Amino acid sequence: MRRWLPSPLLSLTLLLMWLLLNQSAEPAHWLLGAVLGIVAPLLARPLQPHGHARIRRPLALARLLWMAAIEIVRSCFNVTQIILLRRSADVNSQFIRVPLELKSPHGLALLSCLINSTPGTVWVEILPERYELLLHVFDLHDEAWWVDTIKTRYEQPIIEVFETPDTRGDRT
Repeated sequence: MRRWLPSPLLSLTLLLMWLLLNQSAEPAHWLLGAVLGIVAPLLARPLQPHGHARIRRPLALARLLWMAAIEIVRSCFNVTQIILLRRSADVNSQFIRVPLELKSPHGLALLSCLINSTPGTVWVEILPERYELLLHVFDLHDEAWWVDTIKTRYEQPIIEVFETPDTRGDRT
């Protein structure tokens, strides 16, 4: 079954989206949507080098995404205020390093998406020799606050969602 339908939930979602976008429940649309739902995940399989993500705690993921949405909106207001009301000489743009414990490739991808979705921050790279995140902050005032925020608000919940104690071992 997994060979022809590697991601049943994705296939079902694609079928439903196809029907909604076409605003039709005709048999031809059901057939086209089903073909799309089967073929798209098969074609996307090579793009998943680490396999499927296992979400260990879905409620922790929901809390994380809700908290991230609030942070994104708050950051939008802050960055807008900085751009409109401050002189550029007063903006303290800096790079900081955040040590990471997170090892899951899916967790790192989610962390990257959350950081890059938040106005005023950009994920630059992972420094592999020390497993640190290099982060650019648009207006930095307290580096310790940023490190603590990334580690407690984002990294720890992502570890809860994607990693188990047996997958968190040292991978150096």
